[in-house]
Amino acid sequence: MATNALKYSCIYHHHHHIHTSLRRPIHYLPTTNNSFFLRPTTAHSQLPHSATFAVSSASASTYLNDVSLDLLKQHLSSNNFREADEETRRLLIVLAGDAAEKRGYVFFSEVQFISEQDLKTIDGLWRQHSDNKFGYSVQKRIWKKVNKDFTKFFIRVGWMKKLESSEVEQYNYRSFPTEFMWEMEESIPEGHLPLTNALRGTQLLNSIFNHPAFHMDEEEQEEDDVLGKEERPLRNRAFNTNYTF
Repeated sequence: MATNALKYSCIYHHHHHIHTSLRRPIHYLPTTNNSFFLRPTTAHSQLPHSATFAVSSASASTYLNDVSLDLLKQHLSSNNFREADEETRRLLIVLAGDAAEKRGYVFFSEVQFISEQDLKTIDGLWRQHSDNKFGYSVQKRIWKKVNKDFTKFFIRVGWMKKLESSEVEQYNYRSFPTEFMWEMEESIPEGHLPLTNALRGTQLLNSIFNHPAFHMDEEEQEEDDVLGKEERPLRNRAFNTNYTF
């Protein structure tokens, strides 16, 4: 019965996520900082696919196609990871193009319109200010280590939690935002942030992971494979390993 309950819970969340990822806009937290919602000064289709990435000075500015990353840098350098997560989500919408901006969220098919350099720069800021603990490239490495199984990935990065009252190991989704972790502590799982897609199914996140920005060369892949083979499971878990979102 416990296994069936988990299966039912996962199926319910699967349909819920796919539905919301296609129809419901991303919700932003209230803010009094109007610059949080600044838009690019020129149309996305006219912008060059290049970025200026300057982080050596506190006064240096970082831009993606005329979209400033200063607010993201400010949040990350101050360890305001919840605000940094919201700003990252906003940047993805802006960089995905005019249609995504008008809609208020990104279709997974629009990720291809975000330049390789733009995603690398955002990812680089996350890694720089988290000692390589957070970022899309970190999340992709974990996803590959669990054989691209999103259920295992969600558990690994802490987006699902164990139900303590169960006789066997069962997991459910964390409630946003109170049950997610926003402080840089030793207990926070690697790859926990940015959330971006934790509440919206897996299609968008899958498109980000498969974006050319995060394609690794053969040496990195071989090294990753070796590390994966050295890993050993901590213990057996009672969840359906064949389940995919």
